[in-house]
Order: sequence, then C-alpha cells, then structure tokens
Amino acid sequence: VQLVESGGALVQTGGSLRLSCAASGLAPGDYAIAWFRQGPGKEREALSCIRASEGSPYYGDSVKGRFTFSMDNAKNTVYLEMNRLKPEDTAVYYCAASFAAYVCGLMKRPSEFDYWGQGTQVTVSS
Repeated sequence: VQLVESGGALVQTGGSLRLSCAASGLAPGDYAIAWFRQGPGKEREALSCIRASEGSPYYGDSVKGRFTFSMDNAKNTVYLEMNRLKPEDTAVYYCAASFAAYVCGLMKRPSEFDYWGQGTQVTVSS
C-alpha cells in the first residue's frame, strides 16, 4: 500500500485548498481511507473517513461544514476540499488507510490505521 499526498500550500485566512491522496494497493475490496492532521504541538486529529464500500464520509466536528472528502475510484485518488480556512487549520495533513474497513467508526484513533502517507503542509496566514 502506498499513499501519496499533495496539494498543501500557504493560503490566507478564508481561502480554500484541495488536497489529494493517490492510493495504490488498496483496491479491489473494502477498506477505510481517512484524512488526519497534526498541528504544531498538537495530537494527530481525525478529520474525515470513507469506507470504500459505502462512499459516504464521516466527519470530525472541527471540520464539518467546511471540509469535503471525496473519492475518485477511477483514479484511485481521494480528495479533501477545504474551505473558509482558519489559522488553526495550519498543520501537516496525512492520508491514512486500513483494510479493516470498519475503522471509520473508530477514526478518532490513529493507531487503527495501518498505512500512512508522508504528509503535506498546509499553512494558513492570518
């Protein structure tokens, strides 16, 4: 399994970004794929998770209504569309996956995900 994130950048408050995560080695079959982030001096935070067989994302409370997680199965890529960005969104954003597809229900636990990308930096200036 390989996960490669891209799209991180420096953006102003109120701006938007779209992150991508190219995934290989997961399909076919069911799996969970998620976005996490880790800000300076903070714990890793779960943002959103999709179970491949369901396609409907779960969202963490801190990003609900601002971030949208989508999946393009043809491209084996998932996306995180981030709107109305705030300085507190500054973090390294990670894509993570597990063949235990049920872990979307446990997405607050990073340890439940076996595969991680290298991360992409998002910085929101005030």
